Amino acid sequence: MNTQGDDQGQDQVGRLLCYYGDDFTGSTDVLEALFAAGLSTVLFLEPPSPERLNTQFRDVACFGVAGVGRSLSPEEMERELRPIFATLQTAGAAVIHYKICSTFDSSPGIGSIGKAMEIGREVFGGRYIPLVVGVPYLRRYTVFGQHFAGTGVGTGAEIHRLDRHPTMARHPVTPMAEADLRKHLHEQTLLRSTSFDLLALEGAYEEVKGRLAHQIQAEQPDIVVFDVLDEQRLQTTGRLIWEEAESGEGLFVVGSSGIEYALTAAWRADELLASAFQGKAQEDVKAVDRLFVVSGSCSPITEKQIQRAIEAGFMGIRVPVDALLRPALAAEAYASLLVDVQAALESGRSVVVYSASGPQDGTIALIRETLAEQGLRAEDSGPLLGKVLGTLTRQIVADMGLSRILIAGGDTSGYITRELGIYALSCKAALEPGGPLCRAYSSDSQFDGLEVVLKGGQVGGEHFFERVKLADSCSERSSFRK
Repeated sequence: MNTQGDDQGQDQVGRLLCYYGDDFTGSTDVLEALFAAGLSTVLFLEPPSPERLNTQFRDVACFGVAGVGRSLSPEEMERELRPIFATLQTAGAAVIHYKICSTFDSSPGIGSIGKAMEIGREVFGGRYIPLVVGVPYLRRYTVFGQHFAGTGVGTGAEIHRLDRHPTMARHPVTPMAEADLRKHLHEQTLLRSTSFDLLALEGAYEEVKGRLAHQIQAEQPDIVVFDVLDEQRLQTTGRLIWEEAESGEGLFVVGSSGIEYALTAAWRADELLASAFQGKAQEDVKAVDRLFVVSGSCSPITEKQIQRAIEAGFMGIRVPVDALLRPALAAEAYASLLVDVQAALESGRSVVVYSASGPQDGTIALIRETLAEQGLRAEDSGPLLGKVLGTLTRQIVADMGLSRILIAGGDTSGYITRELGIYALSCKAALEPGGPLCRAYSSDSQFDGLEVVLKGGQVGGEHFFERVKLADSCSERSSFRK
């Protein structure tokens, strides 16, 4: 396949890969994976115009669009995804990736991966949809179709079957009661799925390729779930997917950033990474004297990160959510919050502003009660608090001259980046798995070039906030990259 493509009119540019991320923070995970391979990549926070894509970012090998598919109903997904898929189809990419979380967050009613697959199958066609969820780098594994996820980083962190994972088993929106990805998908779609397991992935490549061809011919599946246990099998999977992509025009795939780690391994072997598409190496990033952290995440991992940051000298400031959600009290509560944050930063301290501290925080129930009193739903808290935190961040960054911020929580990230006029991100440095340091492109000159980390609930070790301040890559990274 000619990944450069021929110019069409002003400038259709062929690319290796484009993707749609079903949430904001997870979208930077793919950005990091491609950056690690030396591929020039940009992540758009809204679908780019052809003019912007083919002029300002003409030379990038890959690009993504950060979306909100994980939080949508099937009907909303239909309205969101179909036009975006149509746009991606015209981008001239060899692979079109619907990026999901490596913990497979989804349900029949919210963020249905099955629904996304149905739309993708209608738009892109293809013999089957490859599904790769495991990522050894992130301690995510799929074995005989069963999915497993680790908690934290390092060799001492425990690996849990997905339905017994301490966070995912009790997720407030998409609790995981089933670890078999095929069975979980069966609740969301009538598309037929099969598992290409770790035994099938063993042996000489031509033998593996023959097994896959035989299985597809025998079962005629719509979806092939690839096991992921180690880097060697992941590379084999990448080669299978790339050869499938080369045989057509735009292969639709679904999965975590395991897709990118699989493909980049195959591209290295195929010497595609020696092309002009390669970007520059990791930039020389330096520590900052003050870091501003805004957290809308209630995950236990983020809870520990907040605690460790405060122990390390960060000022912890709890968002007065109850007052901010009451119209009569909101203005005064916001003014007080702003003064507290400004005072801490002016004194030279880094600051963590957080709306909740872990899944058991009583604030979560209080938010529901406050909203119910006003005739609002629990899910209305996201837009309401997100707008406030976005306004706060905009004012703090502008007034205090900050150069780096960290945002924890997918919804929170979306609202804050929008408030800052950020329309795209590129990767500057890989710090810890899934949490890269990014360079922001903003329509507002005050925020153009701002360094941003968008952190998902399951990302980072306990000292992650400190590492972001120091621009310190995790010393344990090498154990994931072997």
